[in-house]
Amino acid sequence: MHALFADLITLGLLTLLQAVLGFDNLLYITIESRRAPADRQVMVRRLGIGIAVFARIGLLFLLMHLVTLFRDPFLEFSLGEAVALALNLHSVIVLLGGAFILYTATREILHMMSIHDAQHAGADAPRSAGRAVAWIVAMNLVFSFDSILSAMALSNTFWVMALAIVIGGALMIWLADRVACFLQRNRMYEVLGLFVLFVVGVMLVTEGGHLAHVELLGHAIVPMSKATFYFVIGVLVLTDVVQSRYEKKLLTKAQMGRGASE
Repeated sequence: MHALFADLITLGLLTLLQAVLGFDNLLYITIESRRAPADRQVMVRRLGIGIAVFARIGLLFLLMHLVTLFRDPFLEFSLGEAVALALNLHSVIVLLGGAFILYTATREILHMMSIHDAQHAGADAPRSAGRAVAWIVAMNLVFSFDSILSAMALSNTFWVMALAIVIGGALMIWLADRVACFLQRNRMYEVLGLFVLFVVGVMLVTEGGHLAHVELLGHAIVPMSKATFYFVIGVLVLTDVVQSRYEKKLLTKAQMGRGASE
């Protein structure tokens, strides 16, 4: 009975961990699903997350049995003090995922700046539903590494970790449509979302560099901490809120000025 109670407490902690660490993943899913046809975006989000949940459980099983294969270096390289690294499978996956996130965010930001009609943002670069689902599943696995390894540090019971993944996936399915609808109704927050995604890419690249023990000119790459990440996100959100209110204030004053002149 005591062991079951301890497992339930751990399950609650792991579910909370999945929810906190899944924020950046949820944002990517929302943005990626908008590349699919409009009538299939809900299906893309739900199917992508559903498949990713089973893939995460498979990855959890694999990591529990083969964790050393992901952590042991398979390529070491050094060029004096200019650059040095020791790549392992974990670092390669995180580095590639971070680089792809940076590319995606930068591409969407540049596209948003180049279009003439904001209502057609992203409309000229459609993606098939199957391809969008595949990208969501793939990137979900990239995001899941940290959460799974953190879960393994808290528990060694497979069913507890697997159930936490399933509950976290259900929460993501429930939130994904709401986040997508919010961004659709409030288009001005798209820019904020893309810059948050950009910061996520930076965090993943620094994390991958740290895992690969990358050193540039004798200085080791230091990963961005979660505390720093959430602080930056908080500053971005606060800046966006203040700017939006200030713009509304200026617009109101301008309208009052025109009304008085008439």
